[in-house]
Amino acid sequence: MTKNDQPAAKIPGRVIWLAVAGAVGGFLFGFDSSVVNGAVDAIKGQFGLSEAVTGFAVAVALLGCAVGAYLAGRIADRYGRIPAMKIGALLFLVSAFGAGFAFSVWDLVFWRLVGGLGIGLASVIAPAYISEISPRRVRGRLASLQQLAITTGIFAALLSDAVFANSAGGAGHPLYFGVEAWRWMFVAGAVPAIVYGWIAFTLPESPRFLVFKGKEEEARKVFQSIAPEEDTDRSLRDIKTAIDEDALSGKKGSLRGKALGLQPVVWIGIILSVLQQFVGINVIFYYSTTLWKAVGFQEKDSLTISVATAITNILVTLVAIALVDRVGRRPILLTGSIGMAVSLATMAVAFSSATGSGSDITLPGAWGPAALVAANVFVISFGASWGPLVWVLLGEIFPSRIRARALGLAAAAQWIANFAITLSFPVMAAASLPLTYAMYAAFAAASFFFVMFKVPETNGMALEQAETLFVPKGSSKKK
Repeated sequence: MTKNDQPAAKIPGRVIWLAVAGAVGGFLFGFDSSVVNGAVDAIKGQFGLSEAVTGFAVAVALLGCAVGAYLAGRIADRYGRIPAMKIGALLFLVSAFGAGFAFSVWDLVFWRLVGGLGIGLASVIAPAYISEISPRRVRGRLASLQQLAITTGIFAALLSDAVFANSAGGAGHPLYFGVEAWRWMFVAGAVPAIVYGWIAFTLPESPRFLVFKGKEEEARKVFQSIAPEEDTDRSLRDIKTAIDEDALSGKKGSLRGKALGLQPVVWIGIILSVLQQFVGINVIFYYSTTLWKAVGFQEKDSLTISVATAITNILVTLVAIALVDRVGRRPILLTGSIGMAVSLATMAVAFSSATGSGSDITLPGAWGPAALVAANVFVISFGASWGPLVWVLLGEIFPSRIRARALGLAAAAQWIANFAITLSFPVMAAASLPLTYAMYAAFAAASFFFVMFKVPETNGMALEQAETLFVPKGSSKKK
């Protein structure tokens, strides 16, 4: 950006509202994926589940995410962004009540899967809508609201879990109308789902979709309402050009290459996505209540710690948003990798000192506080680096002719990696918590070396410049 662009960078109030409204999908994303945290032990006890089945019940929503994300593009391109939002809100709503009143574990699994479909839809539609209604000069700042909304949703889920469990004296105890607290945790998800659905009925359709469908006059009205100072004709021409380029990309672009069937840059995106999940971040948000109970904290204290961790995650996300364009991508990622590796290794050592077995373990002396501090250092290190910055890089490194499909493939890899970690944790933790955290520490260390040797700096570059950094030496750069 030039200095001359900056004075005009005041964001119209209506655009801010539309971006915030669109980001509510991210809030639901974070809420639904984390609300199970406070309910895990109660569900396991009520239905008499093994560790493996418990892990599957928690992780199954991620399979729905993968399917929902795959279908989101098709639904949005055929029917529009707003109808896709409405479908997502409906899926969230029925999932909230279905999971809350589940009569068996397999019933619960089905409704978690339905909720996952909603998460997948939101994970694609929210950022797409925000970028398509945002003026170009403020698109980056507004697009960052998605990540902030996700972390806020995680916080809201953990906070509501703590309120319900503490009010009932435990997640498995009866609360309102004799219904167990863990069921109310799921039902609470109906509130943001209803809000999201209501918002979807008030939002204008994406101008890009309207132009794509030949409704230029409607698109013109949307532009004039959200950014009256912008050159509407230029915006419409830009959209038409982008649509033409996308059509050409669909015909000529290919993900295929000599590196195990894919282009090297596609593998870089996939590995970044997988490493982001293989450091075990979602273990903290899905199982932290169980974890802290296991090392001696009461359920009330465990839920409070989980809420504090979620607040920390929000704050460090704000730090990452503030620094990413000033410091650069590589320094932040490398620093985050070091912080994650050291904190996870500390947790592995701490749990190696535990006495007892199963959920009846304690950490002697200062190891309990050390493990708690290390877990929060891990969250800070991840939230300020690999959490938001992987998405930044995925938006920069792929050539325009394959960007959409390569992003989809990398996102699918991320959901699958998330599923694998979430599903395996209960079984691995039951076998050896020290070994489990040592494995996550090893992946964190691997992330450092991967960035060091395979990920160049893209800060301050145009997309066309950034993508050339990932072209293998000696290969043709012709489109």
